[in-house]
Amino acid sequence: MNIHEFQAKALFRQYDIPVPGGEVASTVDAAVAIARDLGGERWVVKAQVHAGGRGKAGGVKVVDSLEQVEHVAETLLGSQLVTGQSGPGGQPVDQLLVEMPTEIDRELYLGLLVDRARERVVMMASAAGGMDIEEVAREHPEKLYTLYIDPVVGLQAYQCRQVIYALGLAEHARSMTGIMQGLYRLFMEKDASLVEINPLVVNSHGLMAIDAKINFDDNALYRHKAEASLRDIRQEDEKEAQAHAHGLNYVSLDGDIACMVNGAGLAMATMDMVKHFGAEPANFLDVGGGASAEMVENGFRIILSDENVKGVLINIFGGILRCDILARGVVEAANKVGIKVPVVIRMEGTNVKEGRMILDESGLDLQVATDVWDAASKVAEIARSA
Repeated sequence: MNIHEFQAKALFRQYDIPVPGGEVASTVDAAVAIARDLGGERWVVKAQVHAGGRGKAGGVKVVDSLEQVEHVAETLLGSQLVTGQSGPGGQPVDQLLVEMPTEIDRELYLGLLVDRARERVVMMASAAGGMDIEEVAREHPEKLYTLYIDPVVGLQAYQCRQVIYALGLAEHARSMTGIMQGLYRLFMEKDASLVEINPLVVNSHGLMAIDAKINFDDNALYRHKAEASLRDIRQEDEKEAQAHAHGLNYVSLDGDIACMVNGAGLAMATMDMVKHFGAEPANFLDVGGGASAEMVENGFRIILSDENVKGVLINIFGGILRCDILARGVVEAANKVGIKVPVVIRMEGTNVKEGRMILDESGLDLQVATDVWDAASKVAEIARSA
């Protein structure tokens, strides 16, 4: 789960990581009032969206008067900000962060994430801050310093010193150590999957995190109710947000064959089969092993809401999710939503005979496949002839 910059900075403050003074506004008047309360003659107005590259897209503006604050707020609020990471549709700008500007002498990068191959939290630091860190890693790997942290002992003082000297920050050793330790505690205590400062600014006053990014592990959100409440569903794909609300694992894709499968591995294999026969999957949808008829109905409604879908492939191996429950969910969804595209179903496993009987007696125009090869080839032919 992603959160906004202003929310990440609020968490940074809790862990004594220095950030600029500022407040978030959702109206033009509020933005002007915040700038007036902050004082000074210059402010930074930042669009709050879940996408990087805001500066290049016009989502970050430095202004010199309250009139400019008003103009920028009027321009950004209610708009769709298209960045290099947002996709062509952009992200809605509902909130602005109004901050005091920060003097910049150097820009650094500091981040924490999970290296799954090494089963370690890794700290990454670079003197090339303010840039796309993926580009730095690709073009100038020598500028990226990586530090693997033992989960038993945690981040050690000597490791902090290694990073400090690698970045040439000896004169800021104490404050940099505090930032690294605070970032690591935040990462571990909040079950984050990514914590990032880019850039971490060095100036005559010390160090300052002028941007902040935090991603949380969805699987651990049940332990962090306060952080879970920070979710902004308007920044997410609408269908993905609906699926999340119904306990479904859904990812929207660009194809035209909707897929409903139980089990993530079977879902990925099914998508591969669809591509093997020349079609493109429109989504990843894992209804899970313990899905009810209602969850199946909700999943069916979500995949049918995609206007690009030309056909539906349902591939169920009945174990925990019995085939008769799946069949009832499909029939109920079809009767409520209405089916306007062909549906191919392949079912095997627990109560498969009962499931097929329910489908046969429903009166719906459903194609039942003998196996996954037959199902994928049938749905691919549907896509080609549509």
